[in-house]
Amino acid sequence: MSIIKRKWSEAQKLQIIQEVESNGLHETLRKYNLSQSLFHKWRRAYNGEGMQGLKPRYKTVDPGVRLLEQENERLKRIIAKQALEIEFKDELLKKSH
Repeated sequence: MSIIKRKWSEAQKLQIIQEVESNGLHETLRKYNLSQSLFHKWRRAYNGEGMQGLKPRYKTVDPGVRLLEQENERLKRIIAKQALEIEFKDELLKKSH
């Protein structure tokens, strides 16, 4: 049995919150096949922040930042490789003396 992840818009969330107030919790949640914990999370967010609280909070990464992070990782690998080569050469010089 696979779980289908649904995306709810802010308007849909608000409609469900308002519908629960008029039709009752269990009936509305059953109608939308929604868990109580998710509903209460939405209601707390709405009561605390209004419509702003119902907006999705996905972590977005700026593409420019992502490119810089990739370049940083590449440079770290280059530095690590060079440090390893220097250490290896130092060991060889110590053995030869």
